[in-house]
Amino acid sequence: MTQGTTEGTTEGTTEGTGSAPAAYVDYRFAKRAGRNLVKAGPQVSAGEAADIVADLRAAAAEAVAPVAETSGVRAPQDAPPPLVVDRAGWISANVDSFEAMLAPVIAKLTARKGLRPGPAAVAIGGKVTGAEMGGLLAFLSSKVLGQYDLAPQGTPRLLLVAPNVVAVERALEVDPHDFRRWVAMHEETHRVQFTAVPWLREHLLAASQALAVDMAPTPEDLARRFEQLTRALPETLRSGEGLGQLLATPEQKARLAELTAVMSLLEGHAEVITDDVGPRVIPTVATIRERFERRRGSSVGIDRILRKLLGLEAKLRQYRDGAVFVRAVMAQVGREGLNAVWTSPETLPKATEILEPATWVRRVHG
Repeated sequence: MTQGTTEGTTEGTTEGTGSAPAAYVDYRFAKRAGRNLVKAGPQVSAGEAADIVADLRAAAAEAVAPVAETSGVRAPQDAPPPLVVDRAGWISANVDSFEAMLAPVIAKLTARKGLRPGPAAVAIGGKVTGAEMGGLLAFLSSKVLGQYDLAPQGTPRLLLVAPNVVAVERALEVDPHDFRRWVAMHEETHRVQFTAVPWLREHLLAASQALAVDMAPTPEDLARRFEQLTRALPETLRSGEGLGQLLATPEQKARLAELTAVMSLLEGHAEVITDDVGPRVIPTVATIRERFERRRGSSVGIDRILRKLLGLEAKLRQYRDGAVFVRAVMAQVGREGLNAVWTSPETLPKATEILEPATWVRRVHG
Protein backbone atom coordinates (compact mmCIF):
# COMPACT_ATOMS: atom_id res chain seq x y z
CA MET A 1 0.00 0.00 0.00
CA THR A 2 1.17 3.52 -0.55
CA GLN A 3 0.73 6.73 1.33
CA GLY A 4 1.33 9.19 -1.48
CA THR A 5 4.23 7.57 -3.31
CA THR A 6 5.90 5.59 -0.51
CA GLU A 7 5.29 2.05 0.70
CA GLY A 8 2.85 1.87 3.59
CA THR A 9 4.20 0.63 6.91
CA THR A 10 3.20 -2.89 7.83
CA GLU A 11 4.68 -5.29 10.31
CA GLY A 12 7.32 -7.84 9.38
CA THR A 13 9.59 -5.71 7.16
CA THR A 14 13.14 -6.78 7.95
CA GLU A 15 16.61 -6.00 6.74
CA GLY A 16 17.97 -9.49 7.30
CA THR A 17 21.16 -10.68 8.93
CA GLY A 18 23.49 -8.28 7.18
CA SER A 19 25.92 -11.06 6.24
CA ALA A 20 28.74 -10.24 3.85
CA PRO A 21 28.06 -10.77 0.15
CA ALA A 22 28.53 -14.41 -0.84
CA ALA A 23 30.08 -15.61 -4.05
CA TYR A 24 27.49 -15.54 -6.82
CA VAL A 25 24.76 -13.69 -4.88
CA ASP A 26 24.91 -10.48 -2.84
CA TYR A 27 21.77 -10.98 -0.76
CA ARG A 28 21.85 -7.54 0.85
CA PHE A 29 21.98 -6.00 -2.61
CA ALA A 30 19.10 -8.27 -3.70
CA LYS A 31 16.91 -6.77 -0.97
CA ARG A 32 17.92 -3.24 -1.94
CA ALA A 33 17.30 -3.91 -5.64
CA GLY A 34 13.93 -5.46 -4.87
CA ARG A 35 12.86 -2.46 -2.83
CA ASN A 36 13.96 -0.08 -5.59
CA LEU A 37 12.22 -2.03 -8.36
CA VAL A 38 8.98 -2.99 -6.64
CA LYS A 39 5.82 -1.40 -7.97
CA ALA A 40 3.92 0.97 -5.73
CA GLY A 41 0.80 -0.50 -4.21
CA PRO A 42 -2.68 1.00 -4.20
CA GLN A 43 -3.09 4.51 -2.85
CA VAL A 44 -4.30 4.64 0.75
CA SER A 45 -4.01 7.13 3.57
CA ALA A 46 -2.07 6.40 6.75
CA GLY A 47 -5.33 5.84 8.60
CA GLU A 48 -6.64 3.49 5.92
CA ALA A 49 -3.38 1.51 5.98
CA ALA A 50 -3.65 1.02 9.74
CA ASP A 51 -7.28 -0.09 9.41
CA ILE A 52 -6.43 -2.56 6.64
CA VAL A 53 -3.61 -4.13 8.66
CA ALA A 54 -5.88 -4.42 11.70
CA ASP A 55 -8.64 -6.00 9.62
CA LEU A 56 -6.24 -8.54 8.08
CA ARG A 57 -5.04 -9.50 11.55
CA ALA A 58 -8.67 -9.90 12.61
CA ALA A 59 -9.44 -11.97 9.50
CA ALA A 60 -6.50 -14.26 10.28
CA ALA A 61 -7.69 -14.74 13.86
CA GLU A 62 -11.27 -15.39 12.73
CA ALA A 63 -10.07 -18.07 10.29
CA VAL A 64 -8.52 -20.30 12.97
CA ALA A 65 -11.66 -21.97 14.32
CA PRO A 66 -13.52 -22.55 10.99
CA VAL A 67 -10.42 -24.02 9.33
CA ALA A 68 -9.76 -26.35 12.28
CA GLU A 69 -13.41 -27.47 12.41
CA THR A 70 -13.69 -28.01 8.65
CA SER A 71 -10.33 -29.71 8.12
CA GLY A 72 -10.18 -31.76 11.31
CA VAL A 73 -6.59 -30.53 11.75
CA ARG A 74 -5.59 -27.88 14.28
CA ALA A 75 -2.48 -25.73 14.62
CA PRO A 76 -0.72 -26.04 18.00
CA GLN A 77 -1.26 -23.24 20.50
CA ASP A 78 2.34 -22.02 20.23
CA ALA A 79 2.30 -21.76 16.41
CA PRO A 80 3.41 -18.23 15.38
CA PRO A 81 0.52 -16.00 14.25
CA PRO A 82 0.54 -14.53 10.72
CA LEU A 83 2.50 -11.40 9.87
CA VAL A 84 0.96 -8.66 7.74
CA VAL A 85 3.67 -7.32 5.42
CA ASP A 86 4.09 -4.90 2.55
CA ARG A 87 5.77 -5.86 -0.73
CA ALA A 88 9.24 -4.89 0.50
CA GLY A 89 8.73 -7.04 3.60
CA TRP A 90 7.73 -10.01 1.44
CA ILE A 91 10.85 -9.52 -0.70
CA SER A 92 13.08 -9.35 2.37
CA ALA A 93 11.65 -12.55 3.86
CA ASN A 94 12.07 -14.42 0.58
CA VAL A 95 15.65 -13.25 0.06
CA ASP A 96 16.47 -14.66 3.51
CA SER A 97 14.83 -17.96 2.58
CA PHE A 98 16.66 -18.08 -0.76
CA GLU A 99 19.96 -17.46 1.02
CA ALA A 100 19.44 -20.49 3.26
CA MET A 101 18.14 -22.68 0.44
CA LEU A 102 20.90 -21.76 -1.99
CA ALA A 103 23.84 -22.18 0.41
CA PRO A 104 24.54 -25.82 -0.59
CA VAL A 105 23.98 -24.98 -4.28
CA ILE A 106 26.62 -22.25 -4.15
CA ALA A 107 28.92 -24.58 -2.22
CA LYS A 108 28.64 -27.04 -5.11
CA LEU A 109 29.43 -24.33 -7.67
CA THR A 110 32.52 -23.15 -5.78
CA ALA A 111 33.81 -26.55 -4.64
CA ARG A 112 35.87 -27.43 -7.71
CA LYS A 113 39.54 -26.65 -7.27
CA GLY A 114 40.69 -23.61 -9.24
CA LEU A 115 37.16 -22.39 -9.91
CA ARG A 116 36.73 -20.17 -6.86
CA PRO A 117 36.13 -16.59 -8.02
CA GLY A 118 38.52 -13.84 -7.00
CA PRO A 119 37.47 -10.84 -4.86
CA ALA A 120 36.63 -8.70 -7.89
CA ALA A 121 34.52 -11.44 -9.45
CA VAL A 122 32.70 -11.96 -6.16
CA ALA A 123 31.94 -8.26 -5.81
CA ILE A 124 30.76 -7.77 -9.39
CA GLY A 125 29.10 -11.14 -9.90
CA GLY A 126 27.35 -10.99 -6.55
CA LYS A 127 25.86 -7.61 -7.43
CA VAL A 128 24.65 -8.86 -10.83
CA THR A 129 22.97 -11.98 -9.45
CA GLY A 130 21.66 -10.00 -6.48
CA ALA A 131 20.05 -7.53 -8.88
CA GLU A 132 18.53 -10.42 -10.84
CA MET A 133 17.10 -11.97 -7.68
CA GLY A 134 15.78 -8.61 -6.52
CA GLY A 135 14.16 -7.95 -9.91
CA LEU A 136 12.50 -11.37 -9.97
CA LEU A 137 11.15 -10.98 -6.44
CA ALA A 138 9.98 -7.43 -7.21
CA PHE A 139 7.90 -8.86 -10.06
CA LEU A 140 6.49 -11.66 -7.92
CA SER A 141 5.87 -9.41 -4.91
CA SER A 142 2.84 -7.85 -6.57
CA LYS A 143 1.29 -11.26 -7.39
CA VAL A 144 1.22 -12.95 -3.98
CA LEU A 145 -1.69 -12.51 -1.56
CA GLY A 146 -0.23 -14.73 1.13
CA GLN A 147 2.55 -17.24 1.64
CA TYR A 148 3.67 -19.67 4.31
CA ASP A 149 7.37 -18.86 4.54
CA LEU A 150 9.22 -22.09 5.39
CA ALA A 151 12.21 -19.97 6.56
CA PRO A 152 14.88 -22.72 6.32
CA GLN A 153 17.08 -21.13 9.00
CA GLY A 154 14.57 -18.81 10.65
CA THR A 155 11.10 -18.84 12.15
CA PRO A 156 8.51 -20.14 9.68
CA ARG A 157 5.49 -17.84 9.53
CA LEU A 158 2.46 -17.07 7.45
CA LEU A 159 2.77 -13.78 5.53
CA LEU A 160 -0.26 -11.79 4.35
CA VAL A 161 0.72 -9.18 1.75
CA ALA A 162 -1.56 -6.24 2.52
CA PRO A 163 -1.15 -4.09 -0.63
CA ASN A 164 -1.85 -7.05 -2.91
CA VAL A 165 -4.99 -8.03 -1.02
CA VAL A 166 -6.26 -4.46 -1.37
CA ALA A 167 -5.29 -4.25 -5.05
CA VAL A 168 -7.11 -7.48 -5.93
CA GLU A 169 -10.25 -6.75 -3.92
CA ARG A 170 -10.49 -3.41 -5.71
CA ALA A 171 -9.84 -4.93 -9.15
CA LEU A 172 -12.48 -7.62 -8.59
CA GLU A 173 -14.93 -5.14 -7.05
CA VAL A 174 -15.76 -7.55 -4.23
CA ASP A 175 -16.65 -6.93 -0.61
CA PRO A 176 -13.34 -6.13 1.18
CA HIS A 177 -14.45 -7.66 4.49
CA ASP A 178 -15.36 -10.95 2.82
CA PHE A 179 -12.38 -11.04 0.48
CA ARG A 180 -9.86 -10.58 3.30
CA ARG A 181 -11.49 -13.44 5.19
CA TRP A 182 -11.48 -15.60 2.08
CA VAL A 183 -7.73 -15.03 1.65
CA ALA A 184 -7.15 -15.62 5.36
CA MET A 185 -9.04 -18.96 5.26
CA HIS A 186 -6.84 -20.25 2.45
CA GLU A 187 -3.63 -19.12 4.09
CA GLU A 188 -4.66 -20.33 7.56
CA THR A 189 -5.06 -23.79 6.03
CA HIS A 190 -1.41 -23.64 4.97
CA ARG A 191 -0.41 -22.54 8.47
CA VAL A 192 -2.27 -25.53 9.88
CA GLN A 193 -0.67 -27.91 7.38
CA PHE A 194 2.86 -26.90 8.34
CA THR A 195 2.39 -26.52 12.09
CA ALA A 196 0.05 -29.42 12.86
CA VAL A 197 2.08 -31.86 10.73
CA PRO A 198 5.51 -31.63 12.38
CA TRP A 199 7.53 -33.49 9.75
CA LEU A 200 6.10 -31.74 6.67
CA ARG A 201 8.27 -28.60 6.65
CA GLU A 202 11.56 -30.49 7.00
CA HIS A 203 10.47 -33.04 4.41
CA LEU A 204 9.71 -30.38 1.81
CA LEU A 205 12.85 -28.37 2.59
CA ALA A 206 15.09 -31.43 2.32
CA ALA A 207 13.53 -32.60 -0.95
CA SER A 208 13.63 -29.13 -2.50
CA GLN A 209 17.18 -28.41 -1.44
CA ALA A 210 18.49 -31.79 -2.60
CA LEU A 211 16.86 -31.29 -6.00
CA ALA A 212 18.22 -27.75 -6.30
CA VAL A 213 21.75 -28.96 -5.56
CA ASP A 214 21.43 -31.78 -8.08
CA MET A 215 20.10 -29.44 -10.79
CA ALA A 216 22.78 -26.77 -10.26
CA PRO A 217 24.99 -26.87 -13.37
CA THR A 218 28.74 -27.39 -13.17
CA PRO A 219 30.88 -25.13 -15.37
CA GLU A 220 31.11 -27.96 -17.88
CA ASP A 221 27.31 -28.11 -18.05
CA LEU A 222 26.75 -24.46 -18.88
CA ALA A 223 27.26 -24.60 -22.66
CA ARG A 224 25.05 -27.69 -22.95
CA ARG A 225 22.36 -26.12 -20.77
CA PHE A 226 22.36 -22.93 -22.85
CA GLU A 227 21.97 -24.90 -26.08
CA GLN A 228 19.18 -26.93 -24.47
CA LEU A 229 17.49 -23.73 -23.33
CA THR A 230 17.48 -22.04 -26.71
CA ARG A 231 16.27 -25.20 -28.48
CA ALA A 232 13.37 -25.90 -26.11
CA LEU A 233 12.32 -22.35 -25.18
CA PRO A 234 9.32 -22.24 -27.58
CA GLU A 235 7.88 -25.42 -26.04
CA THR A 236 8.43 -23.99 -22.55
CA LEU A 237 6.42 -20.90 -23.49
CA ARG A 238 3.63 -23.08 -24.87
CA SER A 239 3.45 -25.46 -21.90
CA GLY A 240 3.96 -22.98 -19.07
CA GLU A 241 5.94 -25.59 -17.11
CA GLY A 242 8.81 -23.20 -16.35
CA LEU A 243 12.56 -23.21 -16.88
CA GLY A 244 13.14 -25.81 -14.18
CA GLN A 245 11.42 -28.51 -16.23
CA LEU A 246 13.33 -27.43 -19.32
CA LEU A 247 16.77 -27.88 -17.76
CA ALA A 248 16.06 -31.06 -15.79
CA THR A 249 17.19 -34.58 -16.65
CA PRO A 250 14.55 -37.34 -16.82
CA GLU A 251 15.45 -38.46 -13.29
CA GLN A 252 15.23 -34.89 -12.01
CA LYS A 253 11.90 -34.39 -13.75
CA ALA A 254 10.56 -37.46 -11.94
CA ARG A 255 11.68 -36.05 -8.57
CA LEU A 256 10.23 -32.67 -9.50
CA ALA A 257 6.93 -34.36 -10.34
CA GLU A 258 6.83 -35.98 -6.89
CA LEU A 259 7.48 -32.62 -5.25
CA THR A 260 4.81 -31.00 -7.43
CA ALA A 261 2.31 -33.65 -6.33
CA VAL A 262 2.83 -32.65 -2.70
CA MET A 263 2.46 -28.96 -3.55
CA SER A 264 -0.73 -29.77 -5.47
CA LEU A 265 -2.09 -31.53 -2.39
CA LEU A 266 -1.33 -28.52 -0.18
CA GLU A 267 -2.86 -25.99 -2.55
CA GLY A 268 -5.88 -28.13 -3.37
CA HIS A 269 -6.51 -28.88 0.30
CA ALA A 270 -6.49 -25.14 1.06
CA GLU A 271 -8.88 -24.47 -1.84
CA VAL A 272 -11.35 -27.12 -0.68
CA ILE A 273 -11.28 -26.11 2.99
CA THR A 274 -11.82 -22.46 2.05
CA ASP A 275 -14.78 -23.30 -0.18
CA ASP A 276 -16.27 -25.71 2.37
CA VAL A 277 -16.19 -23.06 5.09
CA GLY A 278 -18.17 -21.10 2.56
CA PRO A 279 -21.20 -18.84 2.99
CA ARG A 280 -21.65 -19.48 6.73
CA VAL A 281 -18.54 -17.32 7.29
CA ILE A 282 -18.11 -15.52 3.95
CA PRO A 283 -21.53 -14.56 2.50
CA THR A 284 -20.20 -13.52 -0.93
CA VAL A 285 -17.80 -16.48 -1.37
CA ALA A 286 -19.41 -17.63 -4.65
CA THR A 287 -18.91 -14.21 -6.26
CA ILE A 288 -15.34 -13.99 -4.99
CA ARG A 289 -14.45 -17.44 -6.32
CA GLU A 290 -16.00 -16.82 -9.75
CA ARG A 291 -14.27 -13.46 -10.23
CA PHE A 292 -10.95 -14.66 -8.82
CA GLU A 293 -10.86 -17.70 -11.13
CA ARG A 294 -11.57 -15.45 -14.11
CA ARG A 295 -8.70 -13.18 -13.06
CA ARG A 296 -6.28 -16.11 -12.73
CA GLY A 297 -6.43 -16.80 -16.46
CA SER A 298 -6.47 -13.21 -17.69
CA SER A 299 -2.77 -12.22 -17.86
CA VAL A 300 -1.52 -11.00 -21.26
CA GLY A 301 1.65 -9.76 -22.92
CA ILE A 302 4.99 -9.80 -21.10
CA ASP A 303 3.25 -10.70 -17.84
CA ARG A 304 1.98 -13.94 -19.37
CA ILE A 305 5.40 -14.75 -20.84
CA LEU A 306 7.07 -14.30 -17.45
CA ARG A 307 4.42 -16.43 -15.81
CA LYS A 308 5.12 -19.23 -18.25
CA LEU A 309 8.90 -18.99 -17.85
CA LEU A 310 8.61 -18.99 -14.06
CA GLY A 311 6.17 -21.91 -14.02
CA LEU A 312 3.29 -19.87 -12.58
CA GLU A 313 0.94 -21.29 -15.20
CA ALA A 314 1.79 -24.76 -13.93
CA LYS A 315 1.10 -23.61 -10.36
CA LEU A 316 -2.48 -22.79 -11.35
CA ARG A 317 -2.89 -26.42 -12.38
CA GLN A 318 -1.71 -27.42 -8.90
CA TYR A 319 -4.78 -25.74 -7.41
CA ARG A 320 -7.08 -27.54 -9.82
CA ASP A 321 -5.46 -31.00 -9.63
CA GLY A 322 -5.05 -30.85 -5.87
CA ALA A 323 -8.66 -29.81 -5.27
CA VAL A 324 -9.93 -32.63 -7.50
CA PHE A 325 -7.76 -35.11 -5.55
CA VAL A 326 -8.97 -33.90 -2.15
CA ARG A 327 -12.64 -33.96 -3.10
CA ALA A 328 -12.38 -37.39 -4.73
CA VAL A 329 -10.63 -38.89 -1.70
CA MET A 330 -13.18 -37.40 0.72
CA ALA A 331 -15.99 -38.79 -1.42
CA GLN A 332 -14.52 -42.28 -0.99
CA VAL A 333 -13.17 -42.35 2.57
CA GLY A 334 -14.37 -39.13 4.22
CA ARG A 335 -12.47 -36.37 5.96
CA GLU A 336 -10.68 -38.67 8.39
CA GLY A 337 -9.66 -40.93 5.53
CA LEU A 338 -8.18 -37.95 3.70
CA ASN A 339 -6.30 -36.85 6.82
CA ALA A 340 -4.33 -40.10 6.70
CA VAL A 341 -2.29 -38.20 4.11
CA TRP A 342 -0.60 -36.34 6.99
CA THR A 343 0.64 -39.52 8.71
CA SER A 344 4.14 -39.64 7.21
CA PRO A 345 6.05 -38.85 4.00
CA GLU A 346 5.08 -42.30 2.76
CA THR A 347 1.37 -41.43 2.81
CA LEU A 348 1.73 -38.32 0.68
CA PRO A 349 0.32 -38.76 -2.84
CA LYS A 350 2.74 -39.78 -5.55
CA ALA A 351 2.91 -37.99 -8.90
CA THR A 352 0.63 -40.56 -10.54
CA GLU A 353 -1.79 -40.63 -7.62
CA ILE A 354 -2.52 -36.90 -7.54
CA LEU A 355 -4.24 -37.41 -10.91
CA GLU A 356 -5.72 -40.80 -9.94
CA PRO A 357 -7.04 -40.42 -6.37
CA ALA A 358 -8.44 -43.95 -6.25
CA THR A 359 -4.92 -45.37 -6.52
CA TRP A 360 -3.91 -43.42 -3.41
CA VAL A 361 -6.95 -44.67 -1.55
CA ARG A 362 -6.11 -48.28 -2.45
CA ARG A 363 -2.46 -47.92 -1.43
CA VAL A 364 -3.11 -46.17 1.89
CA HIS A 365 -6.47 -47.63 2.94
CA GLY A 366 -6.32 -51.00 1.24
